Amino acid sequence: MGKPKLAHARDGISDYLTRLRAFAPFEMEAVKASDPDREGELLLTRSRDAFRLVLDERGKSLTSRGFADAMRGMNEGPHKSAVLIVGGAAGLSEPVRTAADLLWSLSALTFQHEMALAVALEQIYRAHTILSGTPYHRG
Repeated sequence: MGKPKLAHARDGISDYLTRLRAFAPFEMEAVKASDPDREGELLLTRSRDAFRLVLDERGKSLTSRGFADAMRGMNEGPHKSAVLIVGGAAGLSEPVRTAADLLWSLSALTFQHEMALAVALEQIYRAHTILSGTPYHRG
């Protein structure tokens, strides 16, 4: 929700988006923050026909290798694209959680949404390196 304002989160997001472009085309699109229902409608409309990877504290907790396996499944599935959905400060509406192809929890901790995005992008990058066998991932 909204463009990242925290400098350290913005730098991390920019760094991992740049790194990810070595594996696939990526773009970041910010949705104007409003109430969760209005945000949800917009997120669902913009992610139509894509694999919806939704960050949520009630989602599935995965190891980095487990997430890489899930990404392999995303790549082999019927969707031509994937969308990472990160809610704003008020969270996500129930329709967005219900529409998720993968409801993913980064941790039992709660993260500020910009920080959650940076961590999620790092894990997506890590998964790509695991799948491709490049040396970023160790262990």
